[in-house]
Amino acid sequence: MLDQWLIGGILIVMLALFVLDKWRYDLVAMMALLTAALLGLVPTEEVFSGFGNAAVITVAAVLIISQALWRSGVVDSLASGMRKIGDSRWLQLIALTSVTTLCSAFISNTGTMAIMIPVALQLARSSGNNPSKLLMPMAFGSLLGGAITMVGTPPNIIIADIRREATGESFGIFDFTPVGLAIAVAGLVFMWLLSHWLVPARSGKTKSESLYDVSSYLTELYVPEQSEFIGKTLYELESRSEEDFVIVALQRGDTRWSAPARYQRLEANDVLIVEANAETIQQVIDGTGLELNANEDIDDRFLKSDDITVIEGIVGHDSKLIGRSAADMKLRSRYGINVLGVAREGQKLGTALANIRFKPGDVMLLQGDAETLEDIFQRFGCLPLAQRSLRIGSSKKLLLPLAIFASSIAAAAVGLISVPVAFSLAAGLMVLTNILPLRELYDSIDWPIIVLLGATIPLGSALERSGAADTIADAVVTLSQGSPEFVAIALLLLVTMLLSNIVNNAAAAVLMAPIGISMASSFGASMDPFLMAVAIGAAVPFLTPIGHQSNILVMGPGGYSFSDYWKLGLPLSLLASVVATIMIVLVWPMY
Repeated sequence: MLDQWLIGGILIVMLALFVLDKWRYDLVAMMALLTAALLGLVPTEEVFSGFGNAAVITVAAVLIISQALWRSGVVDSLASGMRKIGDSRWLQLIALTSVTTLCSAFISNTGTMAIMIPVALQLARSSGNNPSKLLMPMAFGSLLGGAITMVGTPPNIIIADIRREATGESFGIFDFTPVGLAIAVAGLVFMWLLSHWLVPARSGKTKSESLYDVSSYLTELYVPEQSEFIGKTLYELESRSEEDFVIVALQRGDTRWSAPARYQRLEANDVLIVEANAETIQQVIDGTGLELNANEDIDDRFLKSDDITVIEGIVGHDSKLIGRSAADMKLRSRYGINVLGVAREGQKLGTALANIRFKPGDVMLLQGDAETLEDIFQRFGCLPLAQRSLRIGSSKKLLLPLAIFASSIAAAAVGLISVPVAFSLAAGLMVLTNILPLRELYDSIDWPIIVLLGATIPLGSALERSGAADTIADAVVTLSQGSPEFVAIALLLLVTMLLSNIVNNAAAAVLMAPIGISMASSFGASMDPFLMAVAIGAAVPFLTPIGHQSNILVMGPGGYSFSDYWKLGLPLSLLASVVATIMIVLVWPMY
């Protein structure tokens, strides 16, 4: 009994730290694992056994394959036809959610959304529709799509491997399809018919090309011949202000430099195009003797040149920018990148942009060299919002990656080779054929997820070994006593779904699967319907933005607040629960 209390306490603290989000979830999971090992809840020889688990290897392989398919332009080929669907918001919604759902059944949700968000924004802006009406249904569609196949989402891979360990036989790739496809179809139809009234409209992004009206913050400053700043660097000038004061261009005669180097020295009669508010401009003028020179309206022509560009990007869920500021990262001094704006939940943040600490879902407006920006987005885990402008390597060689992927699915589906071997082999072939360059191999793996899985799998075993899973299962069985067995399945599904909205859905699957197995044992029933309930519950966290990366990615571009998600997510969750419970009972008999 003591072991049950100890493992329960460790897991409760771990889940609480997940919710508080003060430390990254992989670090929290690893510390929970080591604590359990020190208390003797996890045998020494099993502490790191999770990292050799077939589910972890399969997840890594699927992520590599997804990145290869993403680079090859498979999803782009589907997205390219979107321009032909017209200006009808309803038709745009149907097309965008359908393609997103379909692709997410085979490619990672995040990779699919990285391609589809810019497509949706472009469609919305060209037609005058509000993108907030499109982006949330797309994110939820990506979650529905992930439930369709075993490779669609990590929880399905985990559940399949847990079944293999328990029975000696894994779920097949398409064993999830009857239930997953049913909730996907029901969910899509529901969103097509009712999302217009359930998704809040957010203004400010339908008429312009971005979240920011940058031109209203641009001002010309003239360097007179008697200025004390002649011969001094742009860095020295920028340092005179404690507020945001960014030199975005330098005009010297007929020559103009966009995003000029900070070491460039000023000359008489130079004209500086700066981004700052009125108070900061006045402070700089008073302190330097520069003159206001705005004789005409300034637009963003000063922001761009042949080599310099301005682009929006989203801070990803595991970005290296999270918790750090542009000043911390030295984006200007080290990379020559200007931060022109930062928006959070659809609202542009005010002063001191260089000191704003980024959060997942923040939308940044960056100016700099195009190649450098591309490197910044890849290096720091951000996603560009300009459709395909920063993604390279899309050679449109579609047949080879599709053939490799289809062959791996077919080989695993007919039992020729196991799923981990099939997808590891496919990942290797993607690299050997240069569909995915070797230098991008390890970058394509979401390492925090891998560490999370490697750490939580032994914790899930400890939950089962200690008897805590049986205790929780008995409580659920007692709660549903006298009711049909499907009530217990529905309860398990709902609890898992609720948990996946506040912690990583892979962790939710690992922790709830032993409870599902114990519930099946208490009923003397097959574990399959209970495991399937856990898989579906973990795959569809619709209630919060933190439930899944897809939800976070649309938060900034859609201008959503935290409370917006449940308005569509709650009825969609209830619908998915009802449809899933019915289909599980029909497809996976209890006895």
